[in-house]
Amino acid sequence: MKNNQLPSFWVVIPAAGIGSRMRSTTPKQYFTLGNLTVLEHTLACFLDHPQLLGIVVCLSKDDQYWSGLSVSKHPLIQVAEGGGERADSVLSGLMALSEQAKPEDWILVHDAARPNLTREDLDKLLFVASKDTVGGLLATPARDTLKQIDSHGRVTKTLDRKVIWQALTPQMFHFQQLTCALQHACKMGMIITDEASAIEAMGFSPLLVEGRSDNLKITHPEDLQWLVPYFVKIQ
Repeated sequence: MKNNQLPSFWVVIPAAGIGSRMRSTTPKQYFTLGNLTVLEHTLACFLDHPQLLGIVVCLSKDDQYWSGLSVSKHPLIQVAEGGGERADSVLSGLMALSEQAKPEDWILVHDAARPNLTREDLDKLLFVASKDTVGGLLATPARDTLKQIDSHGRVTKTLDRKVIWQALTPQMFHFQQLTCALQHACKMGMIITDEASAIEAMGFSPLLVEGRSDNLKITHPEDLQWLVPYFVKIQ
């Protein structure tokens, strides 16, 4: 795919989480995969892209790791202070871009602990979602049978997996639209687990762009174990 077919874009990386489910005092974005941290792998896919305008990494105010990474000095990266919730961190990143990004500029929000994004998937999202007036996100169709349960853990319904997709990142929306959607969600006290849900709450329907299922977010220790051999091999 030719680069002139792809839009320029900004990236916001919410990286203020502590990863409590990893049962470690080290935040998961700073775990090592091969010779680099998870966060360095995450950033690499974007930093290699010719259409990148810049990246904002949203860090915890107590972060003790970022400054020790060589990538922290990269001229296309700036930092912002993250918040207590994902939406707070992303909004902080957007505010850091407020004097640089235009209202219609594309913003890609990507999980700090999702290091296996491929260039092919990134280009596919940029190409397809940029043709849409709302924007879109990478996603993968549900493969397993999905059950809905009650508060006691008993199955109440089997869901039709043909209409169920798992949301991934990056998620790609216009700067002004995403900013307004997240501000609205915060004002309404909504719990936002991804940016698309904030856009949906404004009455818009983001476009799903099918991505690879191995674009995995590290959430549990076994996720890291699955990725380690792959990154050691490619290095």
